[in-house]
Amino acid sequence: MTGPLLIVIGASAGGIPALMDLLPRLPVNFPASILIVLHLTPDVDSRLHSVLGLSSSLPVSQARDGEQIQAGHIYCAVPDHHLLVEGERLIVTRGPKENRFRPSIDALFRSAAYTHTTRVAGVVLSGLLDDGTSGLWTIKRLGGLALVQDPLEAEFDSMPLNALNNVQVDNILSMPALAQRLIDWVAFEGGSETLEDDVNEAEWTRLKIETGIAKDGRGLQRHVLSLGPPSLYACPECHGVLLQVEEGGRTRYRCHTGHAYSASALLAGVTEAAQVLLVQEAQRANEEAALLSNDLGNECAARGEATRAQRFCDQARASEARSLQLLAFENDPSDLSEVKGVE
Repeated sequence: MTGPLLIVIGASAGGIPALMDLLPRLPVNFPASILIVLHLTPDVDSRLHSVLGLSSSLPVSQARDGEQIQAGHIYCAVPDHHLLVEGERLIVTRGPKENRFRPSIDALFRSAAYTHTTRVAGVVLSGLLDDGTSGLWTIKRLGGLALVQDPLEAEFDSMPLNALNNVQVDNILSMPALAQRLIDWVAFEGGSETLEDDVNEAEWTRLKIETGIAKDGRGLQRHVLSLGPPSLYACPECHGVLLQVEEGGRTRYRCHTGHAYSASALLAGVTEAAQVLLVQEAQRANEEAALLSNDLGNECAARGEATRAQRFCDQARASEARSLQLLAFENDPSDLSEVKGVE
């Protein structure tokens, strides 16, 4: 593979401070290309490239679909779009979410490893859950460099710890040491390592299928059903049957439409889906209780039973208040504890 060496970086919560510490430490003549996926709110215009560019000695821009990858340049993923590598070009696309995110760190890491093998360094920084672990495992297996931020220095240590627990990483580093390790890798080691001896044709086929699905979501046309046997679980997003994908002694999941999950991301998705259903059902019940209480109160008032009418009126107001609280949580059911009176 010709072209510049690739450094792919994944981060989530707490990732911006880490990136702002790391990137200014790279020299102006740094000859590798750097691709960054940071989990961002999908419906907000990202200024990440502008923020990082304020202190970086290297040019920083938002990735553009079909753009030629340039050495000495930093590319940031677009919100709600995967950032992928295809040969020496960038792909920016709205393929299926992975681990409930788009852009997905795993999707970027896998595509870089598939096309550039030993000429890739993967870096996992601060973040929650475990996006990036599968992709970093793939980078390491195909002869690339696997680096992780020291969990003790990460603002959120879940992503670094999950990577460490599942990947035989090359180094666990603070930001100054991480920057120097990348400088040394580019100068002396980039592309010098080799693929693991037991990488087989089936693994290459799986990588081809999964990077293709991340690009355009055409799971059935790309033979997604060949990735593994069906599981007992349904996709929290589209409710299709999830396939079991075995990888390095761990099980991942992918549905026929392309959504992909680690085990922990699937658990989070299923739990959130259950909470959404609880919120919707509780909201419906409280709205009906408010209507019925109002009707009963009106009947009591018509019969001159003022005390009973007031009691039903109070019950209606309480049900309406709970319904409004539930409505506020319908799109973000992460904490239902503040909604009082919900069984």
